[in-house]
Amino acid sequence: MQINMSPKAINRLKAVLAEQGKTNKWLAVELNKNETTISRWCTNEVQPSLDTLWQISELLNVDIKQLLMSNK
Repeated sequence: MQINMSPKAINRLKAVLAEQGKTNKWLAVELNKNETTISRWCTNEVQPSLDTLWQISELLNVDIKQLLMSNK
């Protein structure tokens, strides 16, 4: 299930993928998702479920908190 959100950035998926030299296509293959879905997550148009964020954190070997924006 994807949640439609406001344009405000909620996740850092695009930044974390770039930091690790990974692409949207790589993540789409790993998660068996459409590249358009990954793109929409990266632009914060929609948000992945918490279960999916957990999977992404495991794939990228990062704490799930690193995938989320800080309110600081």
